[in-house]
Formats: sequence, structure tokens, C-alpha cells
Amino acid sequence: MRVVIQRVQRCSVEVGGKTIGEIGKGLAILLGIEEADTQEDIDWLCGKVSRLRIFDDENGVMNLDIKQAEGRVIVISQFTLFASTKKGNRPSYIRSAGEAVARPMYEKFLKTLSEVLGEEVEHGEFGADMQVSLVNDGPVTICIDSKNRE
Repeated sequence: MRVVIQRVQRCSVEVGGKTIGEIGKGLAILLGIEEADTQEDIDWLCGKVSRLRIFDDENGVMNLDIKQAEGRVIVISQFTLFASTKKGNRPSYIRSAGEAVARPMYEKFLKTLSEVLGEEVEHGEFGADMQVSLVNDGPVTICIDSKNRE
């Protein structure tokens, strides 16, 4: 499981011209799922995301996590995070989990992260053609892969 986390001033997701998810200050999380992912990957990543200290404290030092910063979270499914560009110029998505695996894992990730944070997280629509608008704050962008924990 792989995430790209962006600290944002605001983020919204539209599908078919309708806003389906929106936050102000917080974290925009792009989530990629592969066939080998398990609930253990979800639990580890949700814990990591919730404890990630990337918000400024009163001294301007990145020392606060999402709860301490009173921010919100939006999660967007992103199968292209497992793109391989080793051969040719057209990316291969063979490592990305198919819908039968990825959709339930995405829903479990949303549920687990909501439980860890103690509030519902906003989200995109799995498998939809989404338009994501955001203002990256910093910019702060962090990539985490649950298979590279060390």
C-alpha cells in the first residue's frame, strides 16, 4: 500500500461537475493499493498518517500531527501510484490491485483512518474520473509505502 500525503490549505474532489469531498486545512492522501496488501498494511499506514508531525507549532516548527493541528483529511484512490515505467514510455499498472481487491481495501482504509482519527474522513469516489483541486501548503509532500517500514 502506498500513499502520497500532501499538507494542504484546502482540497476538493469533483465527479461529473459535483463536489463530493472537500476539506480546508489538513491532509490530502492519494492511496494506491496492490494485490499483496492486507489489514496489517492499513493499520500501520493509518497509524503512521495520524501521528505524522508535519504541521507547524507556535514556533513555526513542524511538530504537530493532524489532530493537534485541528485539520481534516481527504482520501483519494489512486491506482497509478504503482505505475511501472521500466519498459517503454507507457506506464504499466500490473502491480495495482484490481477492483475486486482494491475497492474493499479502500473502504477498510477509510473506516480504519476514521476510527483512528475519531472523525469521518472525506473521500473521493473509487474508480471514478475525479478532478482534484488543492492548494499544497509549504509545499509539504511525503510518500510512504507500507512495504518499506524500515
